[in-house]
Amino acid sequence: MERYYGFDLGDAESAVARLRRDEAMQDPEVLPVCDAPSFITAFARRSEGDLLIGEVACYASDVLERKIRFKSRFLTDPESAKDVRTFAAGVLSWLIREGSLVQGEDSCFYVGCPAGWNKADRERYRRIFEDVGYPPVRIVSESRAALISACRSKHLQVAYDILSKPVLVVDIGSSTTDFAFIESGREVELQTAGEVMLGGGIMDRMLLEESVKASPERAAIEQIFAENEAWRNYCEFAARRLKEKYYADEDYWAGRSCSRSIGILYKGEHHLTIRMDAAMADRILHAPAPGLDGASFKEAFCRSLSEIRSRIKDTGPELIFLTGGVSKLPAIGKWCQEAFPQAVVITTPQPEFSVARGLAHCGRIDEDIRAFRKEVDDLIETSTVESIVAGHMGDLYRRIADALVDPIMEQPVMNVFDRWRSGQISRLSEIDEELAEEIEHFLRGEDAQKILVETISSWLSPVAYELEEYTMPICVRHNVPYRALNLNSYLSLTDIDIRIDTKDMFALDQITWMINAIISVVVGLMCGGSGVALIAGGLEGIIVGAILSLSVLLIGQEHIENRMMDINLPRPLRKLVTRSSFENRMKKLSPEVKASFLESLEKEKNTEITARLTEEISGQIEQCLTKMAEIVEIPLG
Repeated sequence: MERYYGFDLGDAESAVARLRRDEAMQDPEVLPVCDAPSFITAFARRSEGDLLIGEVACYASDVLERKIRFKSRFLTDPESAKDVRTFAAGVLSWLIREGSLVQGEDSCFYVGCPAGWNKADRERYRRIFEDVGYPPVRIVSESRAALISACRSKHLQVAYDILSKPVLVVDIGSSTTDFAFIESGREVELQTAGEVMLGGGIMDRMLLEESVKASPERAAIEQIFAENEAWRNYCEFAARRLKEKYYADEDYWAGRSCSRSIGILYKGEHHLTIRMDAAMADRILHAPAPGLDGASFKEAFCRSLSEIRSRIKDTGPELIFLTGGVSKLPAIGKWCQEAFPQAVVITTPQPEFSVARGLAHCGRIDEDIRAFRKEVDDLIETSTVESIVAGHMGDLYRRIADALVDPIMEQPVMNVFDRWRSGQISRLSEIDEELAEEIEHFLRGEDAQKILVETISSWLSPVAYELEEYTMPICVRHNVPYRALNLNSYLSLTDIDIRIDTKDMFALDQITWMINAIISVVVGLMCGGSGVALIAGGLEGIIVGAILSLSVLLIGQEHIENRMMDINLPRPLRKLVTRSSFENRMKKLSPEVKASFLESLEKEKNTEITARLTEEISGQIEQCLTKMAEIVEIPLG
């Protein structure tokens, strides 16, 4: 793509921004539509068929239809979709006519919508622009776009790390306030408040109503507003501009007149003066407001903040980003700070353009991410991961031997010994079967699984570092933070839910060969020499050894070895082998068992078992890379 457009179609005002591909590090340019950077969301159709948009549509005469404030009805009024279509067509025609958009150029449009809209609503909205004739269109949450704008703004120092932290975006429009809670770069759907029917338009209407009440021509103006919606809307828009002008510098207007006189040409000439002062500013924020069930704007806004705080519970935002024209009011930031004292509250110098600029950035970021994902997929398709894993298999064998042998000797082996010593196991020949069951039961338990998780996680660390030689250049080429594909970060960060699942990677049926290797080594050492290994050692071993030596002289070596494995030794004889002496014996044998176990694993190298294990581990790592790449989406860019 050569150009990326962001279209913030608001209920009262709209804005369009453009970003050229070769200017990706610059702030997107806000394009004038109807000769204004921020233009009224309104259209009118004249009897000649001409379509007017913007401010002129609000008061033009000789029109067949006139529409304003239709986006806020999109989810509830089927007719709203037709109005959105007409207005979008008018904006597109203006951009083409003025040369801001060249038909056939390689471009795309990112159009904003409230965070509370679901996928079906967004798709229905997208098709409107597609049908009108826009270049490829994608619908993006306005709150997400505003956050991107903050991260890309040259006026704000918002680090990339904040994208992994909880952020509350508050987009205050003319009709609604859009609250979106974003955590680790993702909107948390169950914790997104979505749209609240609370916007700056409420304050505009209150200011206009109070001004009309104070006017000497009150009756005439009220009659005009009742008969002509266009003039009422126009005056309300004038009230909005005056309100913004006052709140932009309250200190300056203290003691000065902040007012505007409007000439209303309808059935004669009438004049209306709209005036803002400290008393009026206090009234429109704290007096009961229309449509809020007796609550003031402050009460309704703070109630929404309280609801959000209860929804997100302990996960409080570390950053609150305010956008929308009303966010310029100092009181808004103060209320947010009181609701979330631990958060940093910020807004941009031109919040009315934050969404449009963020949407334009989305286009470039999205293209980078698509190319990034393709490179990640290409890497996975190669044998790179398998080669790296195969090169570290010897280290994995050693770690498994070191980690598993001692716990097996301390638990399953000692359990079998206790049962043999108490007479529950009659013959030494039964030990291998009993030990197999004990080891299998142990490896199915949580203790062994925890050992395996810790072992594999630590083993993955050097694998991850070697893998970074391939993943880091991909991140650099596409302006993605390199930690996005850093496997080590996902093995250690508790706030990321992506893990290599060791239980699945080393399920019991996949490590049966390891179990068999351990059993053969341990049983061989325990029962070797016709069971002498089990009971030899210490004073008791000397006594038992003397008895066995005497038996060999009387019966013969071969015969005693066969009989020894099947003989049911008297319990007193077994009691001669104390538990402590056997534990000491096992500790001494531990290095030998580990060495023998490792040797058995090494012998299986380059066999089907090792190949299967390598394939399984590689597959899990590749799945992890894929999931991590999926996280690298807007606004992570």
